[in-house]
Amino acid sequence: MTITEHQIKVDSLEWFYREVAPIGISDLLPVVLLHGLPSHSYGWRHILPALGSQGTRAIAPDLIGFGSSAKPPLREFNYTPDAFVKALAEFIQALEIDRFCLVVQGFLGSVGLQYALRHSDRVENIAILNTPLTTTAKLPWQMQQWGLPFAGDMATQDPLLVDRTLEGGSRYQISEADLDVFRKPFLKSSKAGRSLMTTVRNLKMSPSMTEIADGFQNWKKPILIIWGTNDPWLPVETAQKFASNLPQAEIVRLEKVGHYPQEHFAEDILKDLLPFVRRAT
Repeated sequence: MTITEHQIKVDSLEWFYREVAPIGISDLLPVVLLHGLPSHSYGWRHILPALGSQGTRAIAPDLIGFGSSAKPPLREFNYTPDAFVKALAEFIQALEIDRFCLVVQGFLGSVGLQYALRHSDRVENIAILNTPLTTTAKLPWQMQQWGLPFAGDMATQDPLLVDRTLEGGSRYQISEADLDVFRKPFLKSSKAGRSLMTTVRNLKMSPSMTEIADGFQNWKKPILIIWGTNDPWLPVETAQKFASNLPQAEIVRLEKVGHYPQEHFAEDILKDLLPFVRRAT
């Protein structure tokens, strides 16, 4: 199943996204997959083809400021969770997606959860991979440094921050060819680093986590939590706490798996993800 690359302009923002489309007509709902920091849609390269092969249309966008999507200056896009949610809503509307399954991962994946709470009529179920969920979740110091005055300006202009973060978080090596793709936005322009720095400065973790923790207490639709238990930044206990009062939530623990489980353990994820999204009608 071939992954295709697309661009679409929504209002003034240029979006890049990767997609797989099933051959023929499918009655399965589409799936939208959202990346974390400092990644982009290429992180779903092992997941997308399997979704398409089972008859699921799957779309993985580069969020604004990341990958090959637009990297507007702060005066045009303020990189807050509210700005990301609004832009995501407009992107989904532009693709004419009425109802879908949502998959989120990582720091920035929380924006997808906020979108779901604010647009619950569109999201039928949610799969969560190592994403901050509770008020105890904090941005790791390694990422906090990207937002510091002066130090953040320099750190986010170093393409090797991608290597250090993706491999440090996953706890496994990533091939040089794949790292080249992740680094590419930082090598092309200083805008990628500035967008990352501004995102970290404006992430507003505390109110975002409060919205997620409180909002999902009233969520009634299925949730699948797939968690790498060797995550250096988000312990599995946070997922267990999140799910403790949600009878519709199920947790799958992936032992010896880190913060970016889709990088090295796609087959393990797909064992549960594929049937989960098939259930949505």
